[in-house]
Amino acid sequence: MKIATSAYPLDFLSSWAQYEDKIAAWVSQAAGQNVDLAVFPEYGAMELATLAGASVAADLEQSLKAVSDRLADADALHKKLAVEYGMHILAASGPALTATRPVNRARLFTPQGSVGVQDKQIMTRFERETWDVIGGGPLQVFDTSIGRIGILICYDCEFPLLGRALADCHILLVPSCTETLAGYWRVRIGAMARALEMQCVSVMSSVVGMVEWSEAVDISTGAGGVFAPPDRGFPQTGVVSIGALDAAGWTMADIDLQSIQHVREDGIVLGRKHWTEQSGRDAPAPIVDLR
Repeated sequence: MKIATSAYPLDFLSSWAQYEDKIAAWVSQAAGQNVDLAVFPEYGAMELATLAGASVAADLEQSLKAVSDRLADADALHKKLAVEYGMHILAASGPALTATRPVNRARLFTPQGSVGVQDKQIMTRFERETWDVIGGGPLQVFDTSIGRIGILICYDCEFPLLGRALADCHILLVPSCTETLAGYWRVRIGAMARALEMQCVSVMSSVVGMVEWSEAVDISTGAGGVFAPPDRGFPQTGVVSIGALDAAGWTMADIDLQSIQHVREDGIVLGRKHWTEQSGRDAPAPIVDLR
């Protein structure tokens, strides 16, 4: 299969039609390269808040509701494009209102018109201390015509037990939004580590660029990347494809599911099979005094 993962800049939108045209153009460009799966980043949907005006987009609380109010329309657009182009699309995540507080929600659309929903599990300090976004529904594995897909949104990919919960996946999607270079590398290292542990392919997407209209996504540093275990059938670096830092556009990679299966069955190392040998070692090791 061919995967396209985005380094996606946010725009101040003057109309819904502008958003439709933007998403359609991005998807069309990927479709022109015969892409089977296109991945958009975490909080890429925040640009929808600008449709409610600059003052709403600039207000952290009001922007949550403004985006949530537009998600159904955005979903209808992505579903239409997925069917039209015969492509799987992970739409950019965004806040979705619940009975209590908003969650950070990603949605996966298939060419058959199906939709899978995945909420972020663990909040960053900004999300929990400033924005009051909360963790949502449980992790899920989506069985699709191009393989089993899991989603760990940004910070989630830094937690190995969340990755382990998605061990049945062939492809792990990591939509991200990181302000600093250090933040980008934390997520990238997490994505690469999960690919190593799970013996799968991980796909990182990033918001890039600067905006003046939102404190939440004012500065974004990142790149698209596709990673794999550094083992038979994959690059020795574990980097299948990587985009230029902060350069908007698609990063492409060709992936063979048989290579994933082969490395799981007969790789140089067999991390998945040996995972349970860690059992009982989650408690802190004793401190041995050698002073």
